[in-house]
Amino acid sequence: MERSSDSVISLRPLDISDADDFMKWYSDENVSKFCSWDAFTTKEAAIEHVANTVIPHPWYRAICLSGRPVGSISVTPFRGIDKCRAEIGYVVASEYWGKGIATAAVKMAANSVFVEWSHLDRLEAVVAVENTASQRVLEKAGFKREGVLRKYYLFKGKPTDAVIFSLLSTDPQVNYFMD
Repeated sequence: MERSSDSVISLRPLDISDADDFMKWYSDENVSKFCSWDAFTTKEAAIEHVANTVIPHPWYRAICLSGRPVGSISVTPFRGIDKCRAEIGYVVASEYWGKGIATAAVKMAANSVFVEWSHLDRLEAVVAVENTASQRVLEKAGFKREGVLRKYYLFKGKPTDAVIFSLLSTDPQVNYFMD
């Protein structure tokens, strides 16, 4: 757990019973602007996404502020010869931006996965070049900017440049997270 002002930040599994809370970020176009999914227009669509994608995911957590979900974070492992790597992704409801919540959540998630998955050597994040706020989150969480990947992925049908960041299990910051 971490603190942001007077509130406690924690991570826990996201559940369908959190529907009213997760609709705040799943339906927010400011949040979905840099996400692979479009803003959900109905609670039913968001619940279906949580049931079919979030709950079966190997590492997906609600980012909670004083016990209430205000966002989500996931770590997706690579497979086969790339199983030493995983990719982190996160969203926070726009009303909570700029409060250090995402940075704290990224630090907690990195700590957790490096402990839970002892085979993991590298945690990486791929962020749209235009998403400078998310880039700042990763830098404040100790990730290293490695470079720009030109036209790296299709984003909402358009080839998009991305910045890749990494945190290694051997980085000095990780030892700090583990204390």
